Amino acid sequence: MITTGRGVRGILIIVILFAGGIQMLRAGLYGWTLFILFPVILGGVGAWMLRPATERGAVASGALSTALASGSLLILGMEGVICIAMALPLTIPLGALGGWLVYQMEPVRIGTRRLTAFLLLPSASLAWDAGATPPVFEVRTAIEVAAPPEEVWKHVVTFSELPEPQEWFFRSGLAYPIRARIEGSGAGAVRYCEFSTGPFVEPIEVWNEPHLLRFGVTENPAPMHEWSPYARVVPKHLHRYLISKRGEFRLMPLANGRTLLEGTTWYQHGLWPAQYWRWWSDAIIHRIHTRVLTHIRALSEKEHAARKHNLAVSTAPHQTLLRKP
Repeated sequence: MITTGRGVRGILIIVILFAGGIQMLRAGLYGWTLFILFPVILGGVGAWMLRPATERGAVASGALSTALASGSLLILGMEGVICIAMALPLTIPLGALGGWLVYQMEPVRIGTRRLTAFLLLPSASLAWDAGATPPVFEVRTAIEVAAPPEEVWKHVVTFSELPEPQEWFFRSGLAYPIRARIEGSGAGAVRYCEFSTGPFVEPIEVWNEPHLLRFGVTENPAPMHEWSPYARVVPKHLHRYLISKRGEFRLMPLANGRTLLEGTTWYQHGLWPAQYWRWWSDAIIHRIHTRVLTHIRALSEKEHAARKHNLAVSTAPHQTLLRKP
């Protein structure tokens, strides 16, 4: 049960936390403070206010407090549905943990001063969040193509427009590749991989035809279009947070004239804890790779089959004449 005094003090602390969270979102500090400490503290304050009689009730109170705070970001137009949904598997359990910790510390004995002291914890983590350098991650995807590297190569360098995606995650707003074109040839040429949100600009660094195409990335489009009840929501993390640094395609010859086609992306993101957000970004990039590699395979195998058919047709009359007595 919430008493008047406890409720007012709890709401005041939540307002302070929420205001601090909004300032971090505006400043682009997507770190341990925002995604770890704040959910724990919010969950603890929620349980402290509600004073549940059971451990299960404290856990539920903490989880609910964090979920409501996350949902309010959607209502205020600070974030979109997709990013909030991606954060909830991390923040809701932490809110539940905060409620459980307060329950274990016997809420009756926790005064406002002790609870307010928890607000000093973010000051230490904020300094780390502001100065941390994001690590570089690697995502590698490979498929087999029923065509030799010489025929696959040209579809790696540039490829025609892909069909509209059917996957729900692309249709929900995640950026997806549309086509690729190139200006020039060899090292120093510039490749443009056009996505639904804009082009990646990729200066070619290594052109080892038909085995290796390696490129840097000098421009990155937004990683998604956010879902929101408002016309347009552009949170800070849609720009300069998920950054592709470089990429490459390797074409390795296999038996029977086949090719192992491998695509690799090296990228950074400015979100913490890095390993949690890497789980999402790796999965997204892997699906982008799969979409591109599958399209290249389809183009290469179609052309290879046509070439074999034309060769068979062109040699058939000659073979017939050889069989005549």
